[in-house]
Amino acid sequence: MDLKEETIFLLKKYGISANKRLGQNFLISDSAVEEIINSAQIEKNNYVIEIGPGLGTLTSKLLERAGKVTCIELDDRMITILNDRFSLYDNFELINEDILKIDLKKLIDENLSNNNLDKVKIVANLPYYITTPIVMKLLNDKLNLDSITIMVQKEVAERLAAEPGGKECGAITYPIYYYANPSICVQVDKYSFIPAPEVDSAVIKLEMLSEPRIKVDDEKYFFNIIKASFMQKRKTLVNALTNNKIVSSKEEAEKMLIQLGFDNNIRGEKLTLEDYKKIYDYLKNTYEN
Repeated sequence: MDLKEETIFLLKKYGISANKRLGQNFLISDSAVEEIINSAQIEKNNYVIEIGPGLGTLTSKLLERAGKVTCIELDDRMITILNDRFSLYDNFELINEDILKIDLKKLIDENLSNNNLDKVKIVANLPYYITTPIVMKLLNDKLNLDSITIMVQKEVAERLAAEPGGKECGAITYPIYYYANPSICVQVDKYSFIPAPEVDSAVIKLEMLSEPRIKVDDEKYFFNIIKASFMQKRKTLVNALTNNKIVSSKEEAEKMLIQLGFDNNIRGEKLTLEDYKKIYDYLKNTYEN
C-alpha cells in the first residue's frame, strides 16, 4: 500500500476529511516524505518535535530514526488515529494542544534530561495560514534547537530563504537570517496532497546558529524597526519609519539616512541586516541620550 492508498484508507476508516479551517492538506507523496526526513538528518540521539502530525504520515518515519518524537496536534480528530497507530512505540509522545500555547523550552529541557538525547530538531508540514506565527515562536522562544525542517507554501519558503536586501525578501527574512542559515531542500507540487492546495510547496531547512549573526541589546526594538519598514512596502523607508512612529518626523528620518550614507528614496526591502543594525544604533543613541 503506497502513501496515497494508506491516506485514503485512514480517512475512510475514521470517517474524516480535511479541515479547511485548520488548513489541512494531507501529504500523499512517498518521495516528498523521504525528502523531508532526509533533509532533517534524523539520528538516534535526536529529540524531534513534530508540529501538526495529522494522520501520522511523517511520524512513522520519524519514530524509526529518532530517539524520541513528541507530536503536537491541535485537531482532536487526529488524536485517536495517532494513538491507534503509534501508542506501542516507546519513543512516541502525543500532546493535544495548540503549538502557539505550549512552553516548548520546558518540554525540551525535560526530554533532554530524561532521555539522554543531545540534539533537538523541529519537523513539520505546516498549514499555510499559520506558518509565520509558528516560525516566529520557534525563533523568539530562544530554544535549544539544532534545526527546523518544515514544508510550507513555495512562495513563503522563498521569502524565508531569501538574503536580506534581495529580490524575494520580506520582513520575516531578517529574523530568519539573524538566527539561522536557511536553505530550500526540495519543491513539492500541489498534487502531492489531498485535497490539492492552490499552490506548490517547498521544504525549507533552518540550521540554527550558535549565536545570532549580529549583536543587538534590544532584539524586540530591532525587529520592530524592520517590521515598521515593511508595513507599507510601496513607501520609502523615510515614510514607513515616520508613519509607524519609529522616528518623530520625516525630517528626522531624512537626517538619519543622510548621516548613515543611505539614499533618502531607499525602501526597507533594499537594506541588509547590517544596514538595519546601523539604523538601530543611530536610533538607540539618539533617543536614549
